[in-house]
Parts: sequence; structure tokens; C-alpha cells
Amino acid sequence: MNTGGVKKREKLQSLGRKTDCVSGYDPSLLETFANPHPDNDYWVRFNCLEFTSLCPVTSQPDFATVYIHYIPGLRMVESKSLKLYLFGFRNHGAFHEDCVNIIMKDLVRLMAPKYIEVLGVFNVRGGISIYPWCNYACDEPSYREIAKYRLINRDLTISG
Repeated sequence: MNTGGVKKREKLQSLGRKTDCVSGYDPSLLETFANPHPDNDYWVRFNCLEFTSLCPVTSQPDFATVYIHYIPGLRMVESKSLKLYLFGFRNHGAFHEDCVNIIMKDLVRLMAPKYIEVLGVFNVRGGISIYPWCNYACDEPSYREIAKYRLINRDLTISG
């Protein structure tokens, strides 16, 4: 039976297979599949509640929830590969702001979304919590307007 316009199963490497723990940051873990509804604009949202990275200065762990929201183009990111990719940050030294920008840029290169935004809600450390947020839009004017609007009107609350 054909559901949602998916005609054939793509060869995904991670989905449905036992996987080993990821030892470090590795964007090659990310996989895509064809968007079954490329003619529709719709949101895809991922919430990674157990994101961990390392402070590049002290090597102390930083904990966060990372929210990824995007409007897909022709390709979409496969969720298990995204999970493995995000878990790879636990041994990666990067500042909070760097983490969210790296994630966004890797996903833009991977799947060329129409629009994407990434928010990191980092736990308090040293009495300060940091919520870095970044976004990207393709060159189409309507998505550029979304990006501009979201940047100007962004409420960086925990809801993402």
C-alpha cells in the first residue's frame, strides 16, 4: 500500500539496525530521505532533550534541550541518524552558540530546507543559562520574510 506518496523505501543505514555509541562529532552520520509532500509547506520539529557538549575551555559537560524546527524542501533528515549525530556532540568541545550554528549549517548542507531554526536551551552553569538561536531561509523571498520575522519577533522561551 502506498501511504503519503512514498513510492519505495530508500536505503537508510541507521534506521532498523543496531548502532554503536558515537564517539564524536560526525556530520557524515546524517541521512536523508525524499520529502513525500514537497508541494506542501509544513513544519517538522525535533526536540533533543538530552543534548550534551563539552566546554572548549574547561572540558566540563554542558547539558541542553535542542529544538530543531524546519520546513522541508525536497529532502528530509532521518530521525535516528539525527539522534546519533546529536549524541556525537557529547565529546565535542564547542561553545553553546557554536553548537546551534554547527547543527543548523550541517542540516542546511544536508537537506537544503526551505526554512530552518535551531534553539539550544542550555542548563544553568555558573549562575547563567544561555539560549542561543539561529535560523536560515532559502533564497525564495517568502521564506526570507519568515526568517526576518522570526528573528525580529523571536521569543526565546523554553517552548522553542
